[in-house]
Amino acid sequence: MSFNRLETDDFVISSDSITSTVWSTDNQELTSFFTSSVQEAQTSGKYYLNVYQTGSTLSGSAVQFAVAYGNQQGSGSEFYNNAVTGSTYTRTIYGQYRNLVLGSETAAFIFGNQTSSDFYAVSLDRARYKESLLPSTWTLTLSGSGAGGDGIITLTDDSLVNSSSVQFNDAGRVFQIVSGSAGTIYTGTNANGWSPNSGSYGLFMPDIATLLLNPLALTGSIALGGINLATSRSFDTDGLNNRRLYQAFQSGSSFKLNSEETITSDYVFIRAKSSQFNYSENPSYISGSTGEVVFDDFVNNPQTYITTVGLYNDNSELLAVAKMSRPLKKDFTKEALVRVKLDF
Repeated sequence: MSFNRLETDDFVISSDSITSTVWSTDNQELTSFFTSSVQEAQTSGKYYLNVYQTGSTLSGSAVQFAVAYGNQQGSGSEFYNNAVTGSTYTRTIYGQYRNLVLGSETAAFIFGNQTSSDFYAVSLDRARYKESLLPSTWTLTLSGSGAGGDGIITLTDDSLVNSSSVQFNDAGRVFQIVSGSAGTIYTGTNANGWSPNSGSYGLFMPDIATLLLNPLALTGSIALGGINLATSRSFDTDGLNNRRLYQAFQSGSSFKLNSEETITSDYVFIRAKSSQFNYSENPSYISGSTGEVVFDDFVNNPQTYITTVGLYNDNSELLAVAKMSRPLKKDFTKEALVRVKLDF
């Protein structure tokens, strides 16, 4: 078997960003939203609601994302135990996301320039996206109709405006959620797309596929850029805030979103010079009794066909195999350059 040692300049590394749709419908836009009455009636429904692209009991139904409400004081939810006031489902949700996003048990969420003690969380199911969500390509339409209010708003992120000063936290990249569409900011009520007097509409964290929405901004009137979303902050009462946000999704009837994945490729260039790989090591080339080449043409005018390239380490262990799309003819008058692409 013949080998060629690869040199440093035989390797080239390249990265490509691959974009794909998120939803099970294979469309960028999700227009129908459903929940499961069974899940909503169970204990898990007090923490979050799963949202499906079709009826949860129908064939092909799959969870697209989940909605939840978190409150630092534990309001908007019943107590776990009346003897332990303040320990509620919403407080647990708040603590979970605070550890995930901020990495601290004391830090506060800041939406734009406003510190908030509560939020709505929208988390995509892990099976829906590749590596992360794609900033500036998404548009979420929310409507207060059927959610205790009225008004319509479209939301996106400000990554195009702040591309040179990306912020990071424990969850990776973080962008402000603003009024707009597909990365374009609407400045009708505020120059930076925020809700007047309420800060931004939330935080968009593409690396963990999560949106944290600012309840104060959504609760505002239409004149203040809100949808009159009636967020409940009563103590020891199930405020049904998960359902309120779900209804805002359902009434808005549009969530456009894409995901992305960075594919790293190693290109390996295999070179066969004119004097190399012209003789086959197939036993039929050699006489078994004399060890001589069987046919004179194999001596004077040898020809081979390259069909496979194997990559070995220094211990002669086969690491990868590349198959040619068609056999490549090789003799003393020809040199070959084969490019092998390894994707990770």
